[in-house]
Amino acid sequence: MAHIQQLDPHIADLIAAGEVVERPASVVKELMENAIDAGADKLTVEIQHGGMTFIRVTDNGCGIAAGEAQTAFLRHATSKLRTEYDLEAIGTLGFRGEALAAISAVSRVELLTRTAGEELGAALSLEGGVVVEQEEAGCPLGTTMVVKDLFFNTPARLKFMKKDAYEGAACFAMVQRVALSHPEVSVKFLRDGRQELLTPGDGQLKSTLYAVLGRDLALGFVPVQGSGEEMGVSGFVSLPTCCRGSRGYQHFFVNGRYVKSRTMMAALEEAYANQKMVGKFPGCVLHLTTKLNAVDVNVHPTKQEVKFGSEKKVFDTVYYAVKSTLEGDRSRPSALPVQPAHRPGQAAAQDRVTPHQTILPLSKAEPSGTELPLHDFTAPKKQNPPAPPVQKPVPAAPRPAPVQTAVPARQAPAPSGKAEAPGGAKPDKVQAAAPVKQLPPTPSAAADVPIRPAPIPGPEEQPWRMAGEVLHTYIIVEQGDKVLLIDKHAAHERMHFDRLKAAGYRPMVQTLLTPVVVTPPAEEGAALLAQLPLLERFGFEAEDFGGGALLVRGAPSDVDEGDIPQVLSELAGKLLTCGTADPDSARDALLHTMACKAAIKGGQKNGEAELKKVAQAVMDGTVRYCPHGRPVAIELTRQQIEKQFGRA
Repeated sequence: MAHIQQLDPHIADLIAAGEVVERPASVVKELMENAIDAGADKLTVEIQHGGMTFIRVTDNGCGIAAGEAQTAFLRHATSKLRTEYDLEAIGTLGFRGEALAAISAVSRVELLTRTAGEELGAALSLEGGVVVEQEEAGCPLGTTMVVKDLFFNTPARLKFMKKDAYEGAACFAMVQRVALSHPEVSVKFLRDGRQELLTPGDGQLKSTLYAVLGRDLALGFVPVQGSGEEMGVSGFVSLPTCCRGSRGYQHFFVNGRYVKSRTMMAALEEAYANQKMVGKFPGCVLHLTTKLNAVDVNVHPTKQEVKFGSEKKVFDTVYYAVKSTLEGDRSRPSALPVQPAHRPGQAAAQDRVTPHQTILPLSKAEPSGTELPLHDFTAPKKQNPPAPPVQKPVPAAPRPAPVQTAVPARQAPAPSGKAEAPGGAKPDKVQAAAPVKQLPPTPSAAADVPIRPAPIPGPEEQPWRMAGEVLHTYIIVEQGDKVLLIDKHAAHERMHFDRLKAAGYRPMVQTLLTPVVVTPPAEEGAALLAQLPLLERFGFEAEDFGGGALLVRGAPSDVDEGDIPQVLSELAGKLLTCGTADPDSARDALLHTMACKAAIKGGQKNGEAELKKVAQAVMDGTVRYCPHGRPVAIELTRQQIEKQFGRA
């Protein structure tokens, strides 16, 4: 039987360090929070090799007294708590007194610090949590902390670290979050000697938002301001048209602390209900301010999970603030007419631009992006009217002699007309109705009547014809007594998926004339940078461009240049959810995304040959379901259709 004994203090420190220091980004977070708690308004973070070999955080805060320098690295040594009652209302980012002890236990640390009341500062060196040397040193006001060789004495943790690009991107993401949490602090970030971030520190969240996300993304955000019961919310949210394919752009803060809150996330997305595209997620930078005793931050060692005294109050505050902002925004395109289109002088000019408006007058106020599909959809109807006038003389002239010349021209349908309805005028009416079906070019019109008593061939042997397309989305196919509606996007997506999979996941690569710079969220960028060889297998020739950006020089020939950022964002989301430890297991999920982007889109105009190719794949059984499991076609029988018309 094993005996119970107390662990060596060093081993206990290593175990505790594993809870606080998960990776280099954890070190950056703890040191930056300590600097902010010390009153710093300028922060500089430098890393090398993803933070594994070198991390330096410099601040201009109050510093540490020389006599307390060694005490700061003891477990549970802190200047932020005094009594148990202080835990009920924590107003600082750090409070446990474990960060410096945990960091020093798994690395080599150098400290240089000076307070305002001292002429000389203190220089302290530690290795594995043990003090090696301390001496006086001249240094500026504030603290400089250098962390080297992280996890040098814990190989079990070291072997689970990822590539330098991934760890460096994770550090960058952490710096961005801290910068967004405190816009009054100027934050500078350098990676391997290159500056990748500099925030102004002017106290304006909008300025920090521009510095962190970039101008193009920041322009899609609008300000939010609201208050609820004993709490308030402020910040920025993205417009419904600027939603992204992942939640990487959602940043929530409570009393200046970055948190992961399901309540705030649910409230945000509920406010966007029926306003954003399915599968897209809004971005935000939301600061919730509440009483210190209304939130418990002492839940998890990383302090990113919190508990609220009233989840409902938090939900309502965020929901109504975001909802009122979206409802008050008038910059989004509206599907409703802005003004009545009844001005005679103006209508004539507009009708010359969009002829379909004589049929759909409400579309005059539609944006130009929606006019083309409406115009294309109604165009066949304006081409069909000339056809009936040509055939109107045929039924209108059964009595004169020209009827004799019209009947021989339709010898094929004449016998079926006599068999069903003998008479003079009725056969002519049947002949007049036949052109409406637009079937003269094929002999299928004559087969309408004898199709029921005909021998039953196998479904795959029955002839079929493509009757057309509706809504620029669904292909209509007639086969015997059935009518099929084929979702052209879903079917074409499956065709691309099968082709990519059969090709061994190696699509044709097209070298871009102008490289595309993609700047995804930091976590997504880290996932992509860590899997550059995998991206190359899927046709993306990309490299690290610095600042969390990727430079794409080549892309699959099936992916449009404008879709590259969105495809990479979705690929990163798949890598994050499917796991990056074994990226091969995510192949099919990645191919789903690529096939979806390469497929023809619903609402898009396509040629008859292209549509027929898609229909052929469905009708011969090659395509049955889309890669996501949805059916690509639905079937309506003659009986079902006739029942709707009351004929059965």
